[in-house]
Amino acid sequence: MCCCQFYALREARLCAATNYWPKGFTELLHAFVICGTKLIMRAEPAPTTFPRLDESLLSHLPPFSKLDRRQIRVILDQATSRRHDAGIAIFDEGAVAERFYMLLDGYVRVVRITPTGEQVTALHIPAGQLLGIAKAIGKVTYPATAVTAVEAITLSWPIHLWDPFVAEYDGFATETYKTIGKRMGEINARVVEMATQQVEQRVANALLRLINQTGRKVADGIEIDFPITRQDLSELTATTLHTVSRLLSAWEKQGLVHSKRKRITVLNPHALVVLSQA
Repeated sequence: MCCCQFYALREARLCAATNYWPKGFTELLHAFVICGTKLIMRAEPAPTTFPRLDESLLSHLPPFSKLDRRQIRVILDQATSRRHDAGIAIFDEGAVAERFYMLLDGYVRVVRITPTGEQVTALHIPAGQLLGIAKAIGKVTYPATAVTAVEAITLSWPIHLWDPFVAEYDGFATETYKTIGKRMGEINARVVEMATQQVEQRVANALLRLINQTGRKVADGIEIDFPITRQDLSELTATTLHTVSRLLSAWEKQGLVHSKRKRITVLNPHALVVLSQA
């Protein structure tokens, strides 16, 4: 099946703290690299698999971009393809890392439960990235839960194939560690923000990161391209739901953002940049 057929099939199947340092932040750092209130998720339904996939699906993605079609064919033939509904855990925190994943379509939230039972959102992973790569830093269990923010499509491979991929496929290891390095950079930025910035700055920075990573142009600004609630944003910025609601309401009145039905659109990115640096 060609790439166009795949994406046609995907569309036919609906895309087929107040200033405090959060508890469990050390664990959050591990989660941040690897996927790199209590969490209640629906059980994963029976898998939806796809016909034989075309090599062009992987050839443009950095971990596989240096490989020839024969090598990519072997990789695809070893993979399991699956469609996940929104709000489904692809893998769970603490579970044995039996597989690693490539997110072909959709967005994933990486979340961690602190010792006190609070949910912390570490980051959002867009399509085209590896996740569940615990093996890359010597972990045998997943350090966080990966939850689909929207309907998503993944490829996955048994963990015993990780070492052969690293050894045999040019560029796979290099791009994997670039991904880890990028996520570590985001960790450093968030650590600095939590240690030095006021809540208003942290929330502004979080919105700017999200539109930079996942934003799409709309008529009146840049929309975060997946459903995100004010609760999600409060977890991402280590503040309270009340504070995030107050800030967003004030920014809406000022014409900086628009928030409605789990959708946030940034109307004036420059003004948010100014706020983030105030």
